[in-house]
Amino acid sequence: MSRRDNRGNHKGGSVRNVRPKTIAVWTVVALISAFAWSMLALSRGEEVSAAWMVAAALGSYAIGYRFYSKFIAYRVLKADSTRATPAERLNDGVDFHPTDRRVLQGHHFAAISGAGPLVGPVLAAQMGYLPGTIWIIVGVILAGAVQDMVTMFFSARRDGKSLSRMAREEIGPVGGTAAVVAVFVILVILLAVLALVVLNALADSPWGVFSTALTIPIALFMGVYLRWIRPGRVVETTAIGIGMLLFAIVAGRWVAESSWADTFTLSPATLVIWLVAYGFIASVLPVWLLLAPRDYLSTFLKIGTIGLLFAGVLIANPSLKMEAVTEFATRGDGPVFAGSLFPFVFITIACGALSGFHSLVSSGTTPKMLQKETQVRPIGYGGMLMESSVAVLAMIAAAVLDPGLYFAMNAPPAVIGDTVQAASQTITSWGYTITPEQLQAAAASIEEESVLSRTGGAPTFAMGVAAIFTQFLGGEAMMAFWYHFAIMFEVLFILTTLDSGTRIGRYMLQEVIGGVSPKFKDHGWKPGVWITSAVVALLWGYFLWVGVHDPLGGINTLFPVFGISNQLLAAIALTICTTLLIKSGRLRYAWVTAVPLAFVSVVTLTASWQKVFSADPRVGFFAQRARYQEAIENGEPVLPGQTVEQMRAIVTNSTVDGILSALFAVLVVVIIADAARVCVKAIRQPDSVQDLETPYVKSRIVAPAELVATQEERAEMAAAGLPSSGGVPGEDGGSGAPREEVRA
Repeated sequence: MSRRDNRGNHKGGSVRNVRPKTIAVWTVVALISAFAWSMLALSRGEEVSAAWMVAAALGSYAIGYRFYSKFIAYRVLKADSTRATPAERLNDGVDFHPTDRRVLQGHHFAAISGAGPLVGPVLAAQMGYLPGTIWIIVGVILAGAVQDMVTMFFSARRDGKSLSRMAREEIGPVGGTAAVVAVFVILVILLAVLALVVLNALADSPWGVFSTALTIPIALFMGVYLRWIRPGRVVETTAIGIGMLLFAIVAGRWVAESSWADTFTLSPATLVIWLVAYGFIASVLPVWLLLAPRDYLSTFLKIGTIGLLFAGVLIANPSLKMEAVTEFATRGDGPVFAGSLFPFVFITIACGALSGFHSLVSSGTTPKMLQKETQVRPIGYGGMLMESSVAVLAMIAAAVLDPGLYFAMNAPPAVIGDTVQAASQTITSWGYTITPEQLQAAAASIEEESVLSRTGGAPTFAMGVAAIFTQFLGGEAMMAFWYHFAIMFEVLFILTTLDSGTRIGRYMLQEVIGGVSPKFKDHGWKPGVWITSAVVALLWGYFLWVGVHDPLGGINTLFPVFGISNQLLAAIALTICTTLLIKSGRLRYAWVTAVPLAFVSVVTLTASWQKVFSADPRVGFFAQRARYQEAIENGEPVLPGQTVEQMRAIVTNSTVDGILSALFAVLVVVIIADAARVCVKAIRQPDSVQDLETPYVKSRIVAPAELVATQEERAEMAAAGLPSSGGVPGEDGGSGAPREEVRA
């Protein structure tokens, strides 16, 4: 078995003498972070500044990235800067293309950052701000970011193979087949949920539709500009793109207030068609033309808004009005969702702490675009820390609102009623006082008819963001503007995940069909690309169409299994990573992925068990089904299903949810058991392990390992006559593309 992993050729991985100044800086960071954590955890009966949550998060992220990620990248994985990546060796200008690390960072962050980090923390805030915050920060450092980086590394070592293909090849036919089925079905469901969130936000919103649509031609222009007009001019292209993006945002409001508003006011059914068409087009076009520049462009809106939010928290210094831990955390009868803190806070907050969907991106588009192997650290680990910061801000946005307003926006009508009087009375009975007049004033401030039961998390996040921004940008008069700006911000966040997810599904389907018809494995064969892209887009489009025409709203069909399936997918990814660590001779470091695997497996399988077998109809899918089926037979309407048609829809949805939850759990157990068999064999008979790693090829690309080049790296690139983006000495383009491709 090959042991090239022990080469250890990399920059930044050598042991150096630590200067006293460095020790002092990191000591201060650790002390500030520890003090911030103590303020969050120990304060009782008084409001705590949201700035302490920011300090705890940023300090923890800095320590985790500086020390833990470096340990994993250079000690555990032994990332090698001299080794050619798949993007360099297999460069075809379509799927494989060496991409500037800063552009790729933007693409990767945009691709992994969907609805999860925005919606999950908002919903979990009903249990208090502390449990969710601990899981978001600690979970990402020890689990989420580790999964993303390790998956990306092993995929890059195997020609950018997908998670499902690595499972088939490394675990075997039984576990591999289970992984293929589980991963693909989960991906389709995740994409349908993401598309539904986008659709609900854009439906009947000319501002959002116009601004979002305008980002597509802007991205196409950026792709052409960076590829052919001004190759390697990343900063220049970025400046132009940002200017055009800001114009799109402002123009969206102009359109909404003009005679063109009706043209861009689209119904949900019409949006389904447009979203499916966009997913198909984004999947078949070259990554450099639409996918990477659009995600990169959207990232600037995301990063700009996130940076502004962090600044707003520090400047306005809002207080966390939600309790650290509420009674709903222990009772398990919360009005937003039922279930106790364990395990459901870990399921509700999927993205932001640990997300299985990320492993599909880390073994999908991103490893096919890496310039250098060492860049898995800033892009894989660092990108996940960036998403986690979004989840922290989402928690802050929910916690700074008056708890009464929070529950009014997130509890369904069946719980609080459909009038401000009924909602006020119910919420006050929970111990959170809010008057009908306050509820009406909140709706008027954002120019909406009502704030009651604006479920799903997005409106609550937007309300919290607007409340923070108005404290230092424009005052109360700008409340409606910032609210709708935040809604559009969320749409772009999610849409960039939709296009990457469709492309990843296409990769997976090509690999599966390629087992029967080898032609499909050729990513340059256009018919295969078009057919598989269409199949994936139509599959999630079908579920989206059903959701749009569901009398109770499609989110009731799909969202309950979203969190469980996403975390089960994380268990699959961590299982594969642990198996690969052991098979590649890294047994003593296998705990890096095995520990988070054990935790997420226990949590998620416990949640699956409860959702399938719980006798409480608020928790168990089949118990809910039985309740409504009995009501139908007795002719007695049960809220929220007031009609026979609605109750039948609930029966169908509960049945589907229960079957899928049970199926996913069984598949994951099979995968883990089969992987354990492979690992035991690899430990006992190391000579029997087949090395499926791509043979070592020396890289010709010169590029920095981190987003910011070191002085040594800048000198090396200058000596080679290369721009800051790096490239192959003596060739045009600056990205590693062949000379003839650039000139074309």
